[in-house]
Amino acid sequence: MAGISVAARAYLACAALGAAACTLPALAPGSPRPWGTAALLAGLYAFCTSPAGSRLTAGPARDAPAPGTPGGADGRENDLATARDASAAACGFALLLAAALLLPPSLAALAAVPGALLAPVGPRTPTAPRRVWRAARQALAVWAAARAAALLGGPAAVAPVPDLPYALLPAGGAVLAYCAALTALDGGILAAAARVPPRDAWRGLLGRSLAAHTAHGLVGLAAAVLWRSPYGWPAALLTLLPMYVTGWAFAQHHRERAAHLAAVRALLQAVDLKDAYTRGHSERVGRASVLIGRELGMGEDRLEVLRLAGTLHDVGKIGVPTRVLRKDGPLTPQERRTVELHPEHGHEVVRGIGFLAEARTAILHHHERLDGKGYPYGLRGTEIPEPARVVAVADAFDAMTSTRSYSRARPVPAALEELARCAGTQFDPVMVRALATALGHHGWRTAAASGGPPPPPAPPAQAPAPHAAAAWHAGCPFCPVGPEDGGAEGRTGALGARAAGGTRRPSAPGER
Repeated sequence: MAGISVAARAYLACAALGAAACTLPALAPGSPRPWGTAALLAGLYAFCTSPAGSRLTAGPARDAPAPGTPGGADGRENDLATARDASAAACGFALLLAAALLLPPSLAALAAVPGALLAPVGPRTPTAPRRVWRAARQALAVWAAARAAALLGGPAAVAPVPDLPYALLPAGGAVLAYCAALTALDGGILAAAARVPPRDAWRGLLGRSLAAHTAHGLVGLAAAVLWRSPYGWPAALLTLLPMYVTGWAFAQHHRERAAHLAAVRALLQAVDLKDAYTRGHSERVGRASVLIGRELGMGEDRLEVLRLAGTLHDVGKIGVPTRVLRKDGPLTPQERRTVELHPEHGHEVVRGIGFLAEARTAILHHHERLDGKGYPYGLRGTEIPEPARVVAVADAFDAMTSTRSYSRARPVPAALEELARCAGTQFDPVMVRALATALGHHGWRTAAASGGPPPPPAPPAQAPAPHAAAAWHAGCPFCPVGPEDGGAEGRTGALGARAAGGTRRPSAPGER
């Protein structure tokens, strides 16, 4: 347990003792217990949380993206693994809720222990304390769920003649008790192990947990009702089949997405090789676009569109001749017309990628101007799609604050002043004001001098997450961030690609 704080050790010991106190009554001699039901539920739960159960849902791990590809082992969560874990955890929770409705509290808690002990805990160390923590955490949460269900008459409500719709009440109470127990335990370990301030440790945990477990609780209720029916446990297991099918489809979606992003990243790296002077430009444009969108109050789905659009906005430069991109002197009219085709090239590159449909409009129109003097189609005002207006401002801002072979970087205030001067003619004033406000709150790390090695990646300059405690999970040696804690948190893994951007000596900010 080296490297674990004294407070975390004490908290872990208390959780383990509490779990032992909850499960030991099941082992007391003399009282009849439905050991067959408990053993079957425990075995099924252990299978669902095992790597074998995950592969049955989403296919073998070797199909996952390779390290270094989007969604792969590049410091971000693997989307395919997340999908696989989410579907397995959903089935596992349905079984645990069925156990809470069918078994006495102590026996239901005991049924959760083998699966929690045997489930993989990831690469973080130490492994043994994490296994003990997860087993204690699940046992305490299931005991709370079974206790709540018993107080509300859950076992009687799912008897051979189920009492519907009353059975929804004990099932809902069990889900709420389970989520409340997870919230209390996770907040405590965040405060003890990750030293999260108490005011932030529990914030938002209950809402995320309820959102993930409520729907799966209905499946658990259906499994419990069928288990007690004349058809028995084989019929109950059929309720899990739709969840596995859904998980399989979800995983296939992520596999396809990862393959598309890997292909797009390869294209961006090719552009980077063609024009290394603007290395890192596209990644920074993606971050600035998210800053603007967040300041405007856009939802996470819209922010993802902006991040992808900003990162991919110059992918069409793969179709621009290298001699033009690397030219140090002024561009001839013919060369400029060649460069101005890059939005259309980019649009064609990503045309067949379905999830980039909205980002594609920003790739095509990010050089349009409000006064109609932009390219490729001379759109005016609100004819320009909103994502394109956001990316145009982010693109111009990063271009002005980056040092290139032909110009020195401007200070951030000077770049913002230039954007304000061009607002209403070239840029959308709303987007310009949003960027200025966001930078006032969060600052900006400008690019290093161009032409050399790429600078170390800067932390994303984005608004704080709505719930600060969520950001601490990754650093906590015990708290897993995953489906069992409220589902995969919607992370899709940034491209992380550095793309080239810019032509030489633009005539106006952002025209590159």
